[in-house]
Amino acid sequence: METVTGYVERITYRNEETGYTVLVVRSGEDEFCLVGRFLSIAAGETIRAEGESVIHPTYGPQFKVEKYEFVPPEDEAATERYLGSGAIRGIGEKLAHRIVEKFGEDTFRIIEEEPERLSEVKGISERAAMDIAAQIVEKREARDTMLFLQQYGITVTLAAKIYKRFGTETYAVLRENPYRLAEEVRGIGFRTADEIALKMNVSPDSEYRIRAAALFLLQDTVNNGNTYLLKDVLISNVEGLLSVQVADFDHLLQDLAVERKVRIVRSGLEERVYIASIFVTEQNTALRLKNMNLSDETVHRNDVYRQLSEIEKKDRFVLDDLQKEAVFTAAANGVTVITGGPGTGKTTTIRTLIRFFIDSGLDLLLAAPTGRAAKRMTEATGYEAMTVHRMLEAEGNPEDGERVSFRRDESNPLDADVIIVDEMSMVDLFLMNALLRALTPGMRLVLVGDADQLPSVGPGNVLRDLIDSDCFPVVRLNKIFRQSENSRIIVNAHKINAGEHVKLEQSDDFIFVERDIPGKIVGATVTLLRDKLPKHVHAKTEELQVLCPMKKGPLGVENLNRVLQETFNPPAADKREKEFGERTFREGDKVMQIRNNYDLTWTTKSGENGSGVFNGDIGFIRGINYFSETLTVEFEEGKTVSYPYSDCDELELAYAVTIHKSQGSEYPAVILPLHSGPDMLMNRNLLYTAVTRARLAVVIVGRYETFCRMIDNHDRSKRLSGLKEMIINAHELH
Repeated sequence: METVTGYVERITYRNEETGYTVLVVRSGEDEFCLVGRFLSIAAGETIRAEGESVIHPTYGPQFKVEKYEFVPPEDEAATERYLGSGAIRGIGEKLAHRIVEKFGEDTFRIIEEEPERLSEVKGISERAAMDIAAQIVEKREARDTMLFLQQYGITVTLAAKIYKRFGTETYAVLRENPYRLAEEVRGIGFRTADEIALKMNVSPDSEYRIRAAALFLLQDTVNNGNTYLLKDVLISNVEGLLSVQVADFDHLLQDLAVERKVRIVRSGLEERVYIASIFVTEQNTALRLKNMNLSDETVHRNDVYRQLSEIEKKDRFVLDDLQKEAVFTAAANGVTVITGGPGTGKTTTIRTLIRFFIDSGLDLLLAAPTGRAAKRMTEATGYEAMTVHRMLEAEGNPEDGERVSFRRDESNPLDADVIIVDEMSMVDLFLMNALLRALTPGMRLVLVGDADQLPSVGPGNVLRDLIDSDCFPVVRLNKIFRQSENSRIIVNAHKINAGEHVKLEQSDDFIFVERDIPGKIVGATVTLLRDKLPKHVHAKTEELQVLCPMKKGPLGVENLNRVLQETFNPPAADKREKEFGERTFREGDKVMQIRNNYDLTWTTKSGENGSGVFNGDIGFIRGINYFSETLTVEFEEGKTVSYPYSDCDELELAYAVTIHKSQGSEYPAVILPLHSGPDMLMNRNLLYTAVTRARLAVVIVGRYETFCRMIDNHDRSKRLSGLKEMIINAHELH
């Protein structure tokens, strides 16, 4: 590793959020361009940096800094240069000269030990003297903290967050309980905190460590879609994670409960352990649903059917009995669930509901969980739909990592009589609770979705729990309409959902390409995307989608994305690219946002501005700026977002995506490569969801045996959710 020592002559570029800095350091007669992340740095300061010399393709020779330290000024000239650099508020070049002229090489000792003596210099009052000293001490403490954290492998970006949270208490916090980093600093998880703690000789069976592990595992289960863990499972998982025996876990859990960090709930013979906030959210959701679940005795079936008959005549279509029942139920109840598979008339029912409520003089709002689903709802109904987040007027994530907040809530409810939400299978517990907070009893809430789709990415199993509770009116649409009977996609989707084996006869819209070896399946997928499928469905290659059951393996999204990127967007002299770990992003790449980020701002060519990019949004990389360390992505509707490199972990290549990530989306055609995989993934629920993503064609590439095995495997991963029981309890109490 090389070393450069010198003073900072000028700072060319600095990103205050990430600490990424480009600066010029002078060492004798030599000048070096240093790049790296610095907690705080100013012109005039002297540093010693370790790293390596590199040649940047655009900016030429650079010194890439791995770690660095500040060096005290070695003489009076260096001291004067630092003080006069502007790093210390209130000191300019002339005043710096007078200070050093007065105190010479003793300047910094005077500032730190006898700061009041600075007032001996003309132009410095006693108050100003103390302010100057305080600034220098604060800068030194910040730098000392950063250097202290560096030895534990903490990046400059995280070091800045830690110092911002704990300030001068950082040392004390780390020595007493390093696991507070995981609890209180966004971006630091349990594993990082645990690594630091063990380096600081924290005992492997420390109470702090066991508590932190329990909270980590509870949060991890929420991240995996559950709302709680059974106590026995939690104990076993903690011991497995830490490789220790836990002597008195009940005592630790009770302490966490007293601190309101967890909630312990007995259900029959089970003891469930929740993160406290998740329990409250689940309980409030159940109570709010109960409060909304009112019936309107003034609505009569004959009146509704008479109005529907007029709509049918005017619009020249005929509703079946279940669709009419759905409209009557929605008109007569505060909460209505309408569920059904593809081709069963859910969209026609929604269109009719809209017409019915508008003709009745009611104001309504249409919403869906994702931008893509909202766009589909708008196109299908002819009425504007929006994301639930936009409808609730979502606000950005606070710095401390709290969940998104919404302007619409109890104090500022939605101004509408009817709310219709489509694609309800995608709505998680948090979003459902936020929606209910913005409603008032007397409104009508109509929830539409396919209960057999995969559950939401976020925690909970909301749609299924509502249906299974038997506390709300549910209309199940089950008739496949004549216009859908010719679609092999729809017919086969229903067969798959019913557990019937599908004969993969060649048809225009449900195609089977038999291949038995993973390498040949990959090759066939490339050929289909490049040469055959775009012409077949009259769509561009980038509009088609490869869907995979899993991430890993030869047919997982990670490997397929590498192959498809190399095929459809290979390296070129005119394309910039940037490596992030094992991923390479290149200008022109198809990418997907993999988590909700309410802070990211976007603009359009027409000048429209907004914020929020959401899990599942797909776009294309339009530019990579090496100098500002940003990556520009254009999403649907021309929304352009500039990502700092530090946020690029929220992006993944999207030539291929997991079936889970495709929820709520619809593509002209999908390709589903199938060979083998674990039972928990290769199941009917996953296959059904994948098939129903396609509008014009589904292509199965792989083994027919695997296809049949997935149909036979009805074991879906069971989610741990208490919402159903809480809904039942809330209704029984009333």
